[in-house]
Amino acid sequence: MSQDPWLLTPGPLTTSMSVKQAMLHDWGSRDANFIAINARMRQRLVAMIGGEDAFACVPMQGSGTFAVEAMIGAFVPPAGKLLVLINGAYGKRIARICDYYKRATAILEWPEDQLVDPAWVAKALAADTAITHVAVVHCETTSGVLNPIAEVARVVAAAGRRLLIDAMSAFGAIALDAKDVSFDAVAASSNKCIEGVPGLGFILARVDALKQCQGNAPSLSLDLYDQWQALEKTGQYRFTPPIHCIVAFDQALTEHEQEGGVAGRGARYRNNCKVLVDGMRAMGFQPLLPDHVQAPIIVTFHMPADPRFDFQAFYDKLKDRGYVIYPGKLTVADSFRIGCIGRLDESHMRGALAAIRAVMAEMGVASGSPLRQAANAE
Repeated sequence: MSQDPWLLTPGPLTTSMSVKQAMLHDWGSRDANFIAINARMRQRLVAMIGGEDAFACVPMQGSGTFAVEAMIGAFVPPAGKLLVLINGAYGKRIARICDYYKRATAILEWPEDQLVDPAWVAKALAADTAITHVAVVHCETTSGVLNPIAEVARVVAAAGRRLLIDAMSAFGAIALDAKDVSFDAVAASSNKCIEGVPGLGFILARVDALKQCQGNAPSLSLDLYDQWQALEKTGQYRFTPPIHCIVAFDQALTEHEQEGGVAGRGARYRNNCKVLVDGMRAMGFQPLLPDHVQAPIIVTFHMPADPRFDFQAFYDKLKDRGYVIYPGKLTVADSFRIGCIGRLDESHMRGALAAIRAVMAEMGVASGSPLRQAANAE
């Protein structure tokens, strides 16, 4: 069996062999053993934020966006108003969900290479008393920027409003402690920093707030409150769950704990990110973000200015060498992205850098610099 390509992407990601092997068995969705696995998974996720008895985990079939949509539909009531903080595509997606659900919104938007500014949030909340909730993306993988969640949470709490967090690309590798950061709900998924496979989203919700969500959801399949009630009463999902994904996720959670939890997983990713950025800079590539706002999740690089550089050829030649990267998603700059997460370590990052050097030489591109004068220098 040939080696699968290494996925240097924001997800889906490279997974361990043991996570893959967990899916080789069949389980009944109403089987006592599966119900026990699902309950253990839910408890582990609550423990990851220090949620104890104050929080509940509500898993939701589907991708991470399913979980975010379920969170918005449940927690923002029809008479509520959501302030959406946008500095990338995923903040914009939250606003689009509100359009579908006919929820009133206000929007604060920053360029994709800038942090959300808590001072702006405080001013917006003071100016509009109709706002009941605020939504923010923890790590915006459009650029790789890490938003100041704790500072945003403080101004939202000080204004007496409720915070909803999309932590899709950060959860499991960047600390989020419910004792230190005040929020009603956080959404994430099985296939990012916990290194499971795609197919399950989940919401960690403050129980007191979740109890107020009955009847809010404009969707049957994404009714978070009903899903929670079914799981609490029977241990079972309302509709067929992605069983193999859940069992693999449980195995991934075991491996996450064995690595040292959030601190251990985050340390590996931070080292991956440093190796990658240092190596790319040595070839002339320029990251979009300064180091102090760069999350160790995915790094955006400016396109080289050299006219001999063609991204599609670059992508294809790297894939031929066993490394899959990601195109850019920015409006502020022509770019591409390389991920640091998944079952990858320093050796994989150095292997990717060697492949990039080889491809650049094959393309006749001497430097990855985005500056035209550097590319044309003799």
